[in-house]
Amino acid sequence: SFFGLVSQGAEIDIVLDGQESRKTAELKLEDGRKERLPLYYDGETVSGKVNILVKKSGTKLEHQGIKIEFVGQIDLYFDRGNRHEFVSMVRELARPGILTQGVCYGFEFVNVEKPYESYSGANVRLRYYLRVTVVKRLSDLVKEQDICVHTLAQYPDLNSSIKMEVGIEDCLHIEFEYNKSKYHLKDVIVGKIFFLLVRIKIRHMEVQIIRRELAGSGPAALNESETLAKFEIMDGAPVRGESIPIRLFLSGYDLTPSMRDVNKKFSVKYYLNLVLVDEEERRYFKQQEITLFRRAEKRRRPIANSYIEQAIFHHRTAQFGQQQQPTTRAQQQQSQATPPLTTPEDAAAAAISPGRHGDANNSAADSPELESGSTHVSPALPAARSAPGIKDVLGEDDDDNY
Repeated sequence: SFFGLVSQGAEIDIVLDGQESRKTAELKLEDGRKERLPLYYDGETVSGKVNILVKKSGTKLEHQGIKIEFVGQIDLYFDRGNRHEFVSMVRELARPGILTQGVCYGFEFVNVEKPYESYSGANVRLRYYLRVTVVKRLSDLVKEQDICVHTLAQYPDLNSSIKMEVGIEDCLHIEFEYNKSKYHLKDVIVGKIFFLLVRIKIRHMEVQIIRRELAGSGPAALNESETLAKFEIMDGAPVRGESIPIRLFLSGYDLTPSMRDVNKKFSVKYYLNLVLVDEEERRYFKQQEITLFRRAEKRRRPIANSYIEQAIFHHRTAQFGQQQQPTTRAQQQQSQATPPLTTPEDAAAAAISPGRHGDANNSAADSPELESGSTHVSPALPAARSAPGIKDVLGEDDDDNY
């Protein structure tokens, strides 16, 4: 098991409940490598088993007690001597004694509060982990197992657009607009750049996503900026009155939610940086802060065939006024194989009014049916909308568009 750790005198193994079926998330380590860890959420129970195996048969392992801890901790890389724990829970697994063979202990931390999301940045790391300690007289046996925590957020009640006019006096005047100020991690940034005045020769323009990490406080605080993405939106010289659209998908980049003053230790902010470069390699830029959050994944329920049949039936009923129930394919084949029985009264009625025999047949003859692979639009349905203009694109973003 990759959870195993070989220690002097014993081997400690932590097995989480539902480990094989639980989702995992990728988290960057301090050395830059990425590791996949079991994923948990705030308020979720963390439980499992601890296996301790004595390495050599016939030997004894004397201990002063065995315990397991659940820890939430913030590490500042420039202050490694101090570890800041914001969550600490302990469960005693065994009292002092002697181990002569392998043992297994169960543990459970019920409804654990996990207020912050796991994070690994340039100067700070926020981690959650389980720590098993076999207390000994000289040196303890310790095993740690990290987990990843994601925090979910609801859609903000107020999500106004960003609109601003910037420029250089008598040289360049532009207006940029983004459809929202708060985006989820799988969202799409939609906007436009409008040139009001252009008197310098611009070569190209791009939009950057910048992550700014502030770790520590006071004079010792470190501010680290990292450019996560560059997206070119224009190549060539624009003219006055020209409008450049922006459409940037966030799902392809390694982003985290925005974090503000986490446990009074660090903050993580994101900015959209609009950069213009002229023919003399001079750069003009304007940064605008945005808020990122993580939303719960949607679970799409598959539509059964019966639901499709019911939808078609209700559409026909509303369009043609039919009241008969939909029939299955087996019932249709049976009705075609067996001719309908007629009575003398029916025959007489047919002779008097031959055009009215079988109302259902007339209804089917007068109205076109929906065929497999074809599309029929009812006259009562509204006409298709014309292609959306820039105002439509910059309006409220429907969640289902993505």
